[in-house]
Parts: sequence; structure tokens; C-alpha cells
Amino acid sequence: QVQLVESGGGLVQPGGSLRLSCVASLSDFALNAMGWYRQAPGKARELVATVTSGDKTNYVDSVKGRFTISRDNPKKMVYLQMNSLKPEDTAVYYCNLPLRLHSWGPGTQVTISS
Repeated sequence: QVQLVESGGGLVQPGGSLRLSCVASLSDFALNAMGWYRQAPGKARELVATVTSGDKTNYVDSVKGRFTISRDNPKKMVYLQMNSLKPEDTAVYYCNLPLRLHSWGPGTQVTISS
């Protein structure tokens, strides 16, 4: 049973920054692409950023230039640095494996509000 645990969310003002972290209990973590998802109230969960096993990254258009995904294989962690945050970034953020989804973790709430 793979466990995914996210942390680092909070309440910040527009224009602020947050760094999200996710630890994954995967024995073969380094071999897997990882992704950050988010789900805003009343909306479907969306994939916002991915990083491959080879450190190639991809982003949804709405976060390009503002968010940066990275990974630390020895620590089995994936990060999401979020800058220039906007109210529309408010959501619960989750990590998972985009190529083979596992059970969702608890997520971490990100709220952007003045």
C-alpha cells in the first residue's frame, strides 16, 4: 500500500509564495513520474505539474512560469514551489503518480486571499 502525504499548504496573500512537499512510500520512487494535482471547491481534480524519472517537467498553462516541480529521489519526496500566487490557485493540492494512480493522500489546503 503506497502512502502519499502532502504538507506545506496555508493561507497567503495574492502574490505570495508557498512550497508544498510530498513524501511517497514507494520502493521504486526514482523510477516513477510524479505529479501535483489540485481540486478547487466544486471543480474536478486537475493535474498541474509533472516531473519524470529523468527530471523532465511539464505544467498546465495556468501555472507555467509561476510553479516549479522538483524531486529528491533519496528522500522520496516531490516538491511544488508556487510563486506569484493568485486567488484562483486556491485548492486542495495532492501528489500522485500520473502514470499509475494510487490512493489519494490527505492533501494540503492552499488558500490565496487578502
